[in-house]
Amino acid sequence: MNAPTDPRPGAAEPEGGQSFYAKHVKVYPREVAGRFDRLRRGAVFTLLGLFYLVPWFKWDGRQAVLFDLPARKFWIFGLVLWPQDFIFLTWLLILLGLSLFFFTAMAGRLWCGYACPQTVWTEVFVWIEAAIEGDRARRMKLDKAPWSADKIARKALKQLIWIVFALWTGVSFVGFFAPITQLAHDLLTWTLGGWALFWTLFYAGATYANAGYMREQVCLYMCPYARFQSAMFDRDTLIITYDTQRGESRGPRARGTDHRAKGLGDCIDCTVCVQVCPTGIDIRNGLQYECIACAACIDACDTVMDRVGYPRGLIRYTTQNALDGRASKVLRPRTLVYATLLGLIFAVGFTALLMRNTVGLDVIRDRGALYRETGHDQIENVYFLRIINKDQRARTYRLTVEGLDGIHLDGEPLAWRVDGGEVYSAAVRVDVPAGSVHRGHDIHFLLSDADDPSRRVREKARFIAPP
Repeated sequence: MNAPTDPRPGAAEPEGGQSFYAKHVKVYPREVAGRFDRLRRGAVFTLLGLFYLVPWFKWDGRQAVLFDLPARKFWIFGLVLWPQDFIFLTWLLILLGLSLFFFTAMAGRLWCGYACPQTVWTEVFVWIEAAIEGDRARRMKLDKAPWSADKIARKALKQLIWIVFALWTGVSFVGFFAPITQLAHDLLTWTLGGWALFWTLFYAGATYANAGYMREQVCLYMCPYARFQSAMFDRDTLIITYDTQRGESRGPRARGTDHRAKGLGDCIDCTVCVQVCPTGIDIRNGLQYECIACAACIDACDTVMDRVGYPRGLIRYTTQNALDGRASKVLRPRTLVYATLLGLIFAVGFTALLMRNTVGLDVIRDRGALYRETGHDQIENVYFLRIINKDQRARTYRLTVEGLDGIHLDGEPLAWRVDGGEVYSAAVRVDVPAGSVHRGHDIHFLLSDADDPSRRVREKARFIAPP
């Protein structure tokens, strides 16, 4: 059996059918203009704008979005999430996964073409390369030319801007997990060190390598989504398709001639659709897993069709049923199930997030002593409390205890004021009359907000007494 080869034009063929690998051929995507190009650029500027600017936003004197791992707190504008709120992270991941399935079933690889970090950062690196080295033809010519002062200068300038941009990306990423103002100050003063320096350089290096050099190789060989996407497609999924019936047979022709009389289709075989493809495939060969659905080939083909006077849509978003002359169904069991699950999970999770208890209480009994008999015919246990204020405002909390006759807190009433997003630790003594309990019994601590009694939490503990 012959070995698989690289599907892109110009890829090296294995000798004698024995090699399992083909030589990598660099892809030089050609610039394209059109409605889908404007959508991609809009997505790039929007997503990168959020990525680079959000860490600098302030909210109530704090960094608006900060995933503070050492403190085990996630600050998201006016919301503080604690380790006890891990369920909401699970909820978010489920939503993202179902959204990927839903949009893929509806319109193919929209994520890959417009929102995937690999696609977004690769676009920026290619823009930088084109601005310095020129358009596609000039870049190809420059790479083939012998080294000269001009080539060295262009390549060096490109590398310098790539490195600076990658470092900025690394700092911005780490800035979601550490105060970004301090990170930027340490970087500019050459005092950045430790794990902050490691992760900054790690993500800067990953951005530089993936977007600057590997590019489409990540999509072709490293991304698992390309391998299982077909499982989410059906004949009603919108995909980018070349209309074979209209385009074939392809071939050049003189302007104004009746190409149908010559047995030619609308495709003039200009290969512009191949030249603009960031993964270097030929969409005319049918749907391929390498296609990231960026729609650059649609913009390119529409431009050519306008130039030669043919109708647009030779390459377009359509469904397999539409190509076969059948009706396409947007609402079908697969999409309805995905949409219903998305709606239900979003509603339940969002409601739970709004109604979540903003006070937390951890109770640990002092294991250094089982119990103590006081001089007032009382049995005493000591407990250590951790009061967690998940709200942004300072709150005053009152503590009570119940579960046994005559039980009370030493020093009652007990109340503490806890700042927003902080943890307060306290030790309390619980007394019960001697003889009212033997061995052990469950008791309950109740912690309530002094200003809003509906904000309260109940925690069970064990009271130990003599046998």
